[in-house]
Amino acid sequence: MSTPGTPRRPGPLAPGAGAAAAAGVAAGAVTTGTGALVALVTGASTDPLVAVGAAFVDATPPWLKDWAVAAFGTADKAVLTAGSVLVLALLAALAGVLARWRWPAGAVLVVALGAVAGLAAVGRPDAGVLAALPSVAGALAGLLVLRALLARLPAEVESEDGVPLRAGASRRGFLQATALAAGAGVVAVALGRVSSTLVRGTAALREAVRLPAPARTAPSLGDVDLAVPGAEPWATPVTDFYRIDTALVVPRVDPATWTLRVHGLVEEEVVLTWDELLGSDLVEAWVTLACVSNPVGGDLVGNQRWLGLPVREVLARARPTGDADMVLSRSVDGFTASTPLEVLTDDRDALLAVAMDGRPLPAEHGFPVRMVVPGLYGYVSATKWVTELEVTRFDAVEAYWTQRGWSERGPVKTQSRVDVPRTGAEVPAGDVVVAGTAWAQHRGVSGVQVRVDDGPWVDAELAADGGVDTWRQWRLVWAAEPGEHTLRVRALDPDGPQTGVPAEVVPDGATGYHAVDVTVV
Repeated sequence: MSTPGTPRRPGPLAPGAGAAAAAGVAAGAVTTGTGALVALVTGASTDPLVAVGAAFVDATPPWLKDWAVAAFGTADKAVLTAGSVLVLALLAALAGVLARWRWPAGAVLVVALGAVAGLAAVGRPDAGVLAALPSVAGALAGLLVLRALLARLPAEVESEDGVPLRAGASRRGFLQATALAAGAGVVAVALGRVSSTLVRGTAALREAVRLPAPARTAPSLGDVDLAVPGAEPWATPVTDFYRIDTALVVPRVDPATWTLRVHGLVEEEVVLTWDELLGSDLVEAWVTLACVSNPVGGDLVGNQRWLGLPVREVLARARPTGDADMVLSRSVDGFTASTPLEVLTDDRDALLAVAMDGRPLPAEHGFPVRMVVPGLYGYVSATKWVTELEVTRFDAVEAYWTQRGWSERGPVKTQSRVDVPRTGAEVPAGDVVVAGTAWAQHRGVSGVQVRVDDGPWVDAELAADGGVDTWRQWRLVWAAEPGEHTLRVRALDPDGPQTGVPAEVVPDGATGYHAVDVTVV
């Protein structure tokens, strides 16, 4: 029993643990804010929250990535960031409770969290010598604030008759100090993010780029867009183009210092500079890109006009050796993709792209240079912020997603989608326009058919053909009768109709017929 009138050592779950947890959360906010501010000097990827989040992305198994993309789509990174903040808050609260019980226990947890973040930052491909500094500074600041707040926590004592009393600092003073620390941490995080965006922003770099006139312009196209209300346009607006990648922070790459290194199983190593790239004969091409995580009927697919240098011309300079069969492209942030060598050396418009829709690439789409390869899913071809092409073999090295269980080659599967009417829609009886898109990159869509309920497959009207590397719009006027109906669609390529056998996106893309249920009134 403690001596009457003297402080007792509280257990971890004793009264007051909630206040200690609040102190821990406030200290965690200071830790995160300090790290974000220091990362302004050491680089955005060294921000503890970013480094840990990126490490988590790298460790994500295919089933979890599939679930995240299916559940949140292009908002997956925002959800991941929110989840990371929640986990950090819970761990910080635990550190506060442990520190109140025994200071070394809480301090060890704070140091351990800082060490994990520091190791994650050091392990990034673009890590510098000071990569761990934000995590170290954040952990030290967090320890100091946690110690100071716990010192202000009212201590529990016993009076001579055993009645618990409160002594020491006032409860109001503790709450004010905790709120002040938490607020300062949140403001520091916000300042770090805003300042990082301003410092790292690529707007000025993009505006300074002067694109050359294409040596070959994209062909003029006729009625490729059927302009059906509610259907996605044939040319996807750049602002609506899907973005799926592993970068929590969009890399900032200065074209003035950008180079592309081509090496490996080649007779001559090649280093291409930005000026050399823009001084080459660039070509325009309409190409539809698709994400392997796109579910049947999904919207992780888009069509745009790209400008770039054919990859085959750069590879021709390097002269791959006869035993090479793969090119491993590498991003500035360490992401890799494995592309069959023959796909990059045939006559398709596989490009080192510098522009989309006539303007330099947006930062989130790979500025200044990315790869665009018709006929392959993006995970094996569409490397953004590309800086390296290693000519190698599939049996010698595995790319980022291949290491995580996805297939090493990812040809796009023939697919189709109903855009209108949407599933669950109510439509009036009579003539109803059913419309959508279909794609079979580098093979071409030769037909589209629609089936109502269990009826026969009926040929739909096709829009003009934009080329074998682009999707194709279609429509059908349906004589709708009252009741509940299911509409299914399938595309045809030169080899026949797409498969209706359902398959998940892992390991090489989803298959099956897209179906929508509608009510005719």
